Amino acid sequence: MELIDVAVIGGGQSGLATAHTLLRHGLRPVVLEASSRTAGSWPRYYDSLTLFSPARYSSLPGMPLPGADRDRYPHRDEVVAYLTAYAGRLDADIRTGQRVTSVRRDGSAFEVVLEGGGRLTARAVVAASGTFGRPHRPALPGLEEFTGQVLHAADYRSPAPFTGRRVVVVGAGNSAVQIAAELATTARVTLATRGVVKFAAQRLLGRDLHFWFIRTGLDTAPLGRLLSSPPAQPVLDDGRYRAALAAGQPERRPVFTGTDGVKLVWPDGEREEVDAIVLATGYRPDLPYLPSLDGALDADGNPRHREGVAIGVPGLAFVGLEWQRSLSSNSLRGVGRDANRIARRLAAHLARR
Repeated sequence: MELIDVAVIGGGQSGLATAHTLLRHGLRPVVLEASSRTAGSWPRYYDSLTLFSPARYSSLPGMPLPGADRDRYPHRDEVVAYLTAYAGRLDADIRTGQRVTSVRRDGSAFEVVLEGGGRLTARAVVAASGTFGRPHRPALPGLEEFTGQVLHAADYRSPAPFTGRRVVVVGAGNSAVQIAAELATTARVTLATRGVVKFAAQRLLGRDLHFWFIRTGLDTAPLGRLLSSPPAQPVLDDGRYRAALAAGQPERRPVFTGTDGVKLVWPDGEREEVDAIVLATGYRPDLPYLPSLDGALDADGNPRHREGVAIGVPGLAFVGLEWQRSLSSNSLRGVGRDANRIARRLAAHLARR
């Protein structure tokens, strides 16, 4: 069985940043990516997605995002091309089409089992598989009995298939508001939320909000350790989304209280026929290969860790978790910092062993 230093599970932004920093700390990682390309979930996001942060703040360590306009907001496809180029420049063993099905303890090391039966022995493991593969579907009243179309934002691409239809988007975050506003250009749309939508200005005193995050230290402050669960993030807005909601494009209503076939029951008692419900309700860490590793996950399938270092499982770490350490932990601008801390700790751990 092949013996390797570190198995990095996931070849998206988190896995690539981790590989880069592991190499700098003298370790030889093997990146195991389930898909056929090294761009993580980015190719599967909806067509119109753009970053919330400007290009100057949206790079992995060692390679700035190219382009002369550092204040632009890069498009999804630009990020895909950037991650592909980043992987090409790494002097790392990156293996695509390698889905990890389980990780087990093998003495002082780990046995990494691949789909199809392949196996590796790794001295350490970094779970960097992100969240896109585990869309969160909350328990909404009557949702299971609704007979119309139900899809998660992970399956949404563009408004074209919904032209002329009646659509309800559930959620109050950035993706929910963006998708609802986009759909409202071709469909009749309601944004269903549990409370009011909270906005934050994209620019403050002539600067993008991320400038102030970095200048004040909020971007890197180790607040993750203080949070029992990730806080709700406001919608970053340059004014267009607040105006769209004010104009009723989309309208906003409280979440429905039940369903009756293809009809939704609204809190005021109205019953309305709806064609589709889009759940823009976020994601959870996608770690289906870790339940066999005792102590790695809690009862809800979430990682047990402190700032990315697994609790009670020496040699296991996580990179790319939301609020892993700070506000920017699962972003292009911040994941490299967390990856560097994890690489440093794994190098020390392996040196001791």
